[in-house]
Amino acid sequence: MEMLILVAGPYRSGTNDDPDKLAANVATMNHAALEVFKAGHLPVTGEALALPLIEIAGSQEVGDAVFDEIFHPIARRLLQRCDAVLRVGGPSQGADEMVAIARDQGKPVFAAATELP
Repeated sequence: MEMLILVAGPYRSGTNDDPDKLAANVATMNHAALEVFKAGHLPVTGEALALPLIEIAGSQEVGDAVFDEIFHPIARRLLQRCDAVLRVGGPSQGADEMVAIARDQGKPVFAAATELP
């Protein structure tokens, strides 16, 4: 059965908002999303949806009011539609929040794409 899987990992954590480090974190999630796709599921990241909206909404820098209005709220809304979470990468308060919400909702949480059904 194909599942919609939220790939959750660090975005800002440990980056000091350095653009290259932020991009590396997005790349890590995108590589994991590709593994999810190859396993027969539909992957999604909150960043893929939030970052373009944040830019269009006029955010001037990571962590400003416009960023905060959209970034985590979109991931929370997205998770309501997802069947599971794949947690990747290192420490991240936001990704850990997605894991906690998923578990509260009785959704499976995976630590590697190889664990997917």
